[in-house]
Amino acid sequence: MAIIGVGLIGGSLARAIRQAQACDEVIGCGRNVAHLEKAVSLGVIDRFETDPAEAVRGADMIVVAVPLGAMADMFNRLASHISADATITDVGSAKACVISDARKHLGSCFSAFVPGHPIAGTEKNGVEASFAELYKDHCVILTPVKETDQTALQNVRALWTYAGAEVVEMDPLHHDEVLAATSHLPHMLAYTLVGTLARLDESREVFRYAAGGFRDFTRIASSDPVMWRDICLANGQAILEVLKKYTNDLEGLSRAIERHDGEYILKIFAQAKQRRDQFLNKD
Repeated sequence: MAIIGVGLIGGSLARAIRQAQACDEVIGCGRNVAHLEKAVSLGVIDRFETDPAEAVRGADMIVVAVPLGAMADMFNRLASHISADATITDVGSAKACVISDARKHLGSCFSAFVPGHPIAGTEKNGVEASFAELYKDHCVILTPVKETDQTALQNVRALWTYAGAEVVEMDPLHHDEVLAATSHLPHMLAYTLVGTLARLDESREVFRYAAGGFRDFTRIASSDPVMWRDICLANGQAILEVLKKYTNDLEGLSRAIERHDGEYILKIFAQAKQRRDQFLNKD
């Protein structure tokens, strides 16, 4: 297996597959040699290449774990070096854009490409933050298209099953709409809230007295800014739609506070608490 991008996501998958003894050799690829040497020393990968073409040469499974903005270039660099019987997949947080890039650049290899998105992660970055259990009992969404080879699809299903994940399939556009609401919007809110408070005149005092609620809500604002910039640009339309809905609800709350409408405020808060409690207790 070749993993292009050995960070939290790619590194955790490598650890899980090695732990499951599901692969003879895991090859990592990236631009930072020191980072790759660290991955070898941690036992995440067996060896590494800095040239993607060399990394995928002879690989049975290729996992592209680079930022969304780098997908097109990476597919273009890999296309002519992928073995005829290899399977290729990705871990991108938006799928329509990745599918478009893959269709454009992978050529005859496109049918062997299975778009994927593991719904797992932390706010930490880098191979040092990776761990084999990251995907255990978490959902991985695959978004195959009509050209997707069924054998390749089953190979990627098996890959994530070895990692301990629950694998489901979804239409790519529906995936992007769902993730805009459940993942992308919360990150936008966390980043914006921290930015707003940082610009307050007494920001030092604000952060000094921030309690657990602030830490919990803004934890994801420590996520990789480059990755989340790319997600904003790649899934912009779906994010804008859900941002509009949230903004309308926030304006409704503002108006209720202005008119001292405690009944409305209580109704909104009670409904939210009920739905979140149901979510937490669904199992």
